[in-house]
Amino acid sequence: MSESLKLRVYRLEWEAEGVLEVELRGEGELPGFTSGAHIDLHLPNGFSRSYSLTSSPEQRDRYCVGVGLDASSKGGSRYIHTQLRPGQFLQVDPPRNNFPLDESAERTVLLAGGIGVTPILSHARRLAELGKDFVVYHAVQERSRAAFTEALEALGDRYHLHVDAEQGAVLPLAEVVAAQPPETHFYCCGPEGMMTAFEQATADRPPEQVHVEYFVARKQEVSGAEQAFTLVLQQQGVELEVPPNKSMLEVLLDQGYRVPNSCRDGICGSCETRVLEGVPEHRDSVLSASERASNKTVMLCISRCQGDRLVIDR
Repeated sequence: MSESLKLRVYRLEWEAEGVLEVELRGEGELPGFTSGAHIDLHLPNGFSRSYSLTSSPEQRDRYCVGVGLDASSKGGSRYIHTQLRPGQFLQVDPPRNNFPLDESAERTVLLAGGIGVTPILSHARRLAELGKDFVVYHAVQERSRAAFTEALEALGDRYHLHVDAEQGAVLPLAEVVAAQPPETHFYCCGPEGMMTAFEQATADRPPEQVHVEYFVARKQEVSGAEQAFTLVLQQQGVELEVPPNKSMLEVLLDQGYRVPNSCRDGICGSCETRVLEGVPEHRDSVLSASERASNKTVMLCISRCQGDRLVIDR
């Protein structure tokens, strides 16, 4: 695990109703990243949250993230919107990317809902730099909630803003997808309803051309009662019992092990761990269908074991 960085809050800027852009700077050059990456902010109130980077990878002296105020916030976005101030220092985990861009695609369609525009903006900027064929659709409920419009409008006719209240309907994802040629790669980040509609619309497309990033954990259908199982830490030579009412992450933390973690909902990927033996019961919103089928890694915060024993690389 890379060591966290101590960065100063350099700027807080209003981007749209309920959306702030936060600029963080340190001393010297910061670790590099690619479009679609995110960082984890460790807030003074004890919460840790992941946010997608909106700044250019070429700007190695700063990280910028867009933070939407979640009405049901438990202390992450609400703290940033109401208490965070320029000049404060935050511990920040270096960038990770669970939503990478395939720069070789012949055509790319980027779809965003609300604050889901943050990683989409990053991809759009990169595709523009490469001179690629792409288009952006950004759906919001009200025009006042459309963030980063100035940067996106600079893309010209490749940017389409869909305002539900003005159109009288949500963005017709099925129509957008159906109109694209077979070689198109699709990227989508947005609220649960949009993500469900997107996955339905792209169900017949090759899985390797469909890319998603959730900022709210998707609902998982779990059959049967939760079962206890044994978690084996191969490097430590330790076996731990994971009861039905606790996650692997909780058990490890209770035993004093340091485990990177942030969302605890299976959406950020910070607790992803290599699996050596056993079959995980994947419940995350990060791994693709092929990655789940390979059973090479597991998210400790939310997934479980299909059998009675899971051996991990710790």
